[in-house]
Order: sequence, then structure tokens, then C-alpha cells
Amino acid sequence: MKTGDQIVQDLPWRWGVQGRIFLIGGLGYLFDAYDIALNGFLMPLLGEHFHLSLAGRGLVATANLVGMAVGAVAWGAVADRIGRKKAFSVTLLIFALFSVLGACAPAYPVFLVLRFLAGVGLGGCIPVDYALVGEFSPRKYRGRVLTALDVWWPVGVTLCGLVSTAMVTLDDGWRWMLTVMSLPALLLFWVRRGVPESPVYLTKKGREAEARAVIDDLVARTGAVPEPYVIPLPEAAPRSRGPRAVAEQLGRIWSFSPRITSAAWLLFVTVMLVYYAALSWMPSILKEQGLADTAAFMGTTVMSGVGIVGVLVSTALVDLIGRKWLIGVTAPLASLALVVFALVMKMPTGSVVAIGAFGFLMQLAIPALYAYVAELYPTRLRAGGFGWASSVSRAVTGFAPLLFGTVMWPVLGLPLTFGVLGLAVVLAVGWMAVAAPETKGRALDEEGADPGRPPSLPHPAPPVRPSARTTGAP
Repeated sequence: MKTGDQIVQDLPWRWGVQGRIFLIGGLGYLFDAYDIALNGFLMPLLGEHFHLSLAGRGLVATANLVGMAVGAVAWGAVADRIGRKKAFSVTLLIFALFSVLGACAPAYPVFLVLRFLAGVGLGGCIPVDYALVGEFSPRKYRGRVLTALDVWWPVGVTLCGLVSTAMVTLDDGWRWMLTVMSLPALLLFWVRRGVPESPVYLTKKGREAEARAVIDDLVARTGAVPEPYVIPLPEAAPRSRGPRAVAEQLGRIWSFSPRITSAAWLLFVTVMLVYYAALSWMPSILKEQGLADTAAFMGTTVMSGVGIVGVLVSTALVDLIGRKWLIGVTAPLASLALVVFALVMKMPTGSVVAIGAFGFLMQLAIPALYAYVAELYPTRLRAGGFGWASSVSRAVTGFAPLLFGTVMWPVLGLPLTFGVLGLAVVLAVGWMAVAAPETKGRALDEEGADPGRPPSLPHPAPPVRPSARTTGAP
């Protein structure tokens, strides 16, 4: 007899049911992309407004990304404890409120603190959104759904570029940029309140009545044929709280599989390091080549606009060739495109082609990476495992804008800087090839996921509550 989790994963896809959750989750992801891209557009404007050095400008992105690193860990752990639904709403509310306050910042230090706090809220969006959308998605379509979720990223970056370009000539245009981003985020907070809690999460927490209510509603709304199912007894939940709970969660993630966790962290760090370095500094790099603000901003917008096509292609390929092959080929090629850009950036046509190639290839890799890491962990660790991988990458990349502008770019030059970053990507991809499994078509909580573990013995049927109903019919 199937479990409730299996019923959810075997449902047909319906745009009015799972598709609605995909769209609402994707809009939150759009704001994440918008906010990170905004760092690159704010840096030259704030540098002029507050008379900042290159190091001071780099702190704009550093404060925001470090805040996101803190948020990714904190909210991943919170979502695994209090549920996806509550975390799903609160993360965006915190981000919107502190972004509005940031637009009113009277001084640069105050602005940095507010950008950090906005990042803490927004840092939880990606791990929570991916956990929620993934747990509602049918197994047959999950890879494509999670990969398609990333289409919101280049849409958000492109929208940010268009809005920022339109506002760059306004007095205090950077304040308007923050305000325009914050108001729709506040509206989306109210929309998110109508999303149901993940039934997969509810079953793992032993909230059987709530889980059955959600599962039965999903069966009815998708038009699936009701069939009997059971709700297994939940595993004993840890009772620690605060820093100890975070430490214990980190220990569980690593004890689950050191090979998988190390591969996930290395992929996240290296791939996102390359992407954030380009995204944060591209407007400034183009300005250094003598372009005006509007032209420099549009160059970054072209990069993200082409990326929309990349996500769509990635969505079509991820379930055909698998997550590992897609990441392993496109991430190193994207890094190579940046090296080519640095070599030909004085050639207008060549530099635009190289920027476009980078945007396309990187958006082939990143959606597959996010879907892949979200599938590597079981339900009890999914939000936390993804959150820690995202947090580590944010922590490392958070300091990248500062190091990029003060050490790497001035000392090594752009071609060598991008070459070093690309080599790190190649090494991470090599470790993934031997340390982590392919997840295409695999059940979310399938055993024997770690290729470094010996094959597991057959498991007995999960225990069922004596009082539990064994029918999925209302």
C-alpha cells in the first residue's frame, strides 16, 4: 500500500493546483534575483552619492549576500521545524520591510545594516521555496518543475536591469530602485498566506489529520482516482533549540553523507562565486571601459535576458540527460565564456557575444544545480540541506565583491581572475562526478542515495498508527 508521500508524488500535474504553488514560489524567487542583481546597479550609484572607494562599493553586495547566508541557514532550519508555509510568508515580509527602510537610509553605515537585514529575510526564500515546490511536485515532472523554477531568476535580473536603467537618471535614483522593488514584495506576502502546508512535511512531523486533509484535497482537485494509503509513524524529532539545534542540524546533514554534502557545497560555492562576481561587478567593469551608466546597465541586462532562454533550455534537458551531465558540461563552459569576455572586452561585438554566451550557459547550469541539490536530501533534511549549501555559497560569495574589487581585479587582471574562478568550478564538477548520485527519476526519500555507502538491506513496511484510516477517500 502506498504512503501519503507517494500519493502526492504520483499525482497528475495541474496548473490550477501544483502550478499555482509553482507560480507563487517563483515570484518570491524573482525578488531574490532582483535584489542580488540590484547590488551591481547600486554600487556605482552609491559610490558617487557617498563618495566611496572600490572597497566601499564592494561592501554593498557583501552586506546583502552575507545577510542572505545567515538567512539561508536560519530559515532552512526554521522551515524544517515550523513548516514550509509559515517560513514561506515571513521571509518575504522581512525582506520587503527592510528594503523599504533601506531606501530611506540617511547614511552609508545605516544603509549597509539595513541591506544585511533585508538579506536575512530574503536568504530564506530559495531553500524554503525549493523545498515547498519540490514536495508538491509529482515525481514524473519534479526535475522539470524545479528547473523551470529558476526561469524566474533571469526574469528578475532582467526586470531589475530595465527598471534600474529607467531610473538611473533620476535624483537619488538608487532610493527609487529599492522602493519599486519592495512594494510588490509586500503584496506577494499576502498572496503566499493562501498556500497550503506541504503534506510531505506534515507526514514527517506526525500531523496525520492535517496531512490527510491536504492529500485528499490534492487528489480531488487534480482529478486523480482515490486509493488507499497509509501515514507512517514519524521519526523522533530533536528537541534542541537555538544554536544547539543549528549545530545538530548541521551534524545530521554531514552524517547523512559527507560525500554528497561536500559535493553540494563545492558546487554551490564555485558556480555561484563565478555568477555573483559577474553579476555584481559587470556594470562597474563596463563603466571602466568608458560606457555611460545607461549603456553599462543595459550590458548586464542583455546577459540576464539571454539567460531566460538558457533556463527554458535547461528545463527541457534536465530530465533527458540528467542533472550531473548538464551541470558538468555547462558550468565550466560558462566560466570559459567569462575568460573570453575579459580578453575581448575592448571589442564591442565580441564582448556582447561573450556576455550573452555566459548568461545563456550559466542559466543552463544553475537551474539544474538547484534542482539537483534539493533532491539529494531526504524530506527531513531537504530545506536544511539546501539551506546550508546555499548559505555557505552566500557566505563565500558575500566577500567576493570586496576581494574582487580590491585584490583580484587590480592585481591579477580580469582574464586571470576569471580563469582562477573557472578552475575552481572544474574541480568541483570533478568531485561531483564521483561523490554524488544522479537523482533523475528517483523518489524523494529513496534509500541508498549515497554512492559511498554499502547497499542497504530491505526495509520492513513502515509502522502505521493503529487508529489511522487506510483509505484516501474523503
